[in-house]
Amino acid sequence: MTLTDELREALDTATAGVDRVALTAAVERLISRYRTGGAAHEPILATPADVTAYVAYRMPATFGAARLALGQLALARPDLRPRSLLDLGGGTGAAAWAACDVFPELAQVTVVDQVADALDLGRSLASGALHEGLRSAQWRTARLDAKPVPGADLVTLSYVLSELSPRQRAEVVSAAAGCGDAMVVLEPGTPDGYRRILAARTQLIAGGSVVVAPCPHDEACPLAADDWCHFAARINRSALHRRVKGGELGHEDEKFSYVAVLPAHPGRPAEWSPGPPRRRTSVAGSDPAAPARVLRHPVKRKGLVQLELCRPDGTASREIVSKRQGPAYRAAREIAWGDAWPPAT
Repeated sequence: MTLTDELREALDTATAGVDRVALTAAVERLISRYRTGGAAHEPILATPADVTAYVAYRMPATFGAARLALGQLALARPDLRPRSLLDLGGGTGAAAWAACDVFPELAQVTVVDQVADALDLGRSLASGALHEGLRSAQWRTARLDAKPVPGADLVTLSYVLSELSPRQRAEVVSAAAGCGDAMVVLEPGTPDGYRRILAARTQLIAGGSVVVAPCPHDEACPLAADDWCHFAARINRSALHRRVKGGELGHEDEKFSYVAVLPAHPGRPAEWSPGPPRRRTSVAGSDPAAPARVLRHPVKRKGLVQLELCRPDGTASREIVSKRQGPAYRAAREIAWGDAWPPAT
């Protein structure tokens, strides 16, 4: 996953001239706070130095995770054409950048966060974006539980729930679901992050939403008892990114959990007319209207590929695709963790 050229250049500009020792120290403070976890009684990004550290340390990874999750939503529903975006708790706008990359037709972008310094830097970063929706975005200072919030065709809620109490999470998810049609919620790809996504998923289904990705069903998660559902976005690191994180590799894997939903009955048919889902041609005997989801890195050996799948019937199981299966085997050799199986043709 590579940042867009203008976002990479904007991040370089935002951190140019910043004292590297001070920046690294601020990054270390943020890393310590994120690892500690728990509800935040005060904003984690409390100072301009914290905000600058965030864009150097976390914004590329947040962009990558959001880009992958939103890309899966677009693949699952290629008829989706959102015109407006609401990025709740969006900070410097990483999810907004990702959404505009996936859905170039977005014309109205609103980023809401309680940290004014984060919004100010986000506005500065977006000022040089090629995408008109980003350049003209509205950056609103408000708490997530503030009312009212603007409606939108697409709502993102990324890496926010971990900073809230269980009661606040339920309230924010409910408010976010009432703001728009399509919605994507992301959290870190840890067991705790997955539990928060699972709770949000359960709440959204109970409220009438339909899961689009990553789950191929609205049943109970088959991994809930002894595992967790997560995915990974490989992010190319810049020289600055490597330096502030003390890393030597040219990449990092951002692990995340997510859920993408649509309402059973869209609220704004004039803005978005969904139509029927795109049907897929099966190469391995699955229901052609509902592919499975690849839950782990495929194991590729000579003459066979082993896939761990979440299936449309609500179960999770292993599938072996052998060379004798011809088209299915060739497709399996190209499949990746997090992809739909079988792929669309």
